[in-house]
Amino acid sequence: MAAKFEMYKDKSDKYRFRLKATNGEIIAVGEAYESETACKNGIESVKKNAPAAEIVNQTAARV
Repeated sequence: MAAKFEMYKDKSDKYRFRLKATNGEIIAVGEAYESETACKNGIESVKKNAPAAEIVNQTAARV
């Protein structure tokens, strides 16, 4: 099974998505969107931007 994006409606009737790994574990979640189209656009944005995303460690101690 390949990784997949799942779209759903939350308790507030907003559209959301989650990204599930091949083992079924949720590895990312999206914000609340007012429309299905906006949610799909959010998914496309993640697909486009994630491959080149920089890792920024914000847990490191500040000096």
